[in-house]
Amino acid sequence: MNRFLRASIFLVPAFVMAGCAPATMNVSSHVDRAADFKAFQTYTWGPADALPTGDPRLDKNPLFKDQFQGAVEKQLALKGLTQVTTGKPDLLIHYHANISERLDVTGIDRPYGSCVGENCQAEVNLYEAGTIVLDIVDAKTNKLIWRGWAQGAAKTMLDNPDEMTRQINKAVPQMVAQFPKAF
Repeated sequence: MNRFLRASIFLVPAFVMAGCAPATMNVSSHVDRAADFKAFQTYTWGPADALPTGDPRLDKNPLFKDQFQGAVEKQLALKGLTQVTTGKPDLLIHYHANISERLDVTGIDRPYGSCVGENCQAEVNLYEAGTIVLDIVDAKTNKLIWRGWAQGAAKTMLDNPDEMTRQINKAVPQMVAQFPKAF
């Protein structure tokens, strides 16, 4: 039996039975090293993203927006920034959220000495991944000075408000911790 046919016999049932998602959350950021972060003291939220997130459970969920914005505001206050509702802020804050299907393949590197599971077989898991991107823009120059992002499995979060709050409260501090202090 050729390799392609053997792989197909294994992979098709794996796709059908897939459902487990990776438990890790990936968080990272990018910073404009030329920006003078000590000059920034105030911020406000920029206009909402015109694009849908890709999942109506998130698009129409006021809890997500409230929890996310509240968590960001709390973390920015710890960084020395003050939210303003009048006047010209130093920074504009904007976020993007997206839900998409992803594949996680484990055991594929078995020939190189890595093995997961009892029988060392490759496993393919289809899951929903949530990605949140937080942008911070210099309001004077309209230049992106910092971007943070977090990505992790979203299924349990979308179906459970307590889990959504827990995930947001885990992701936001990790993202904003990478933002330089304003003072």
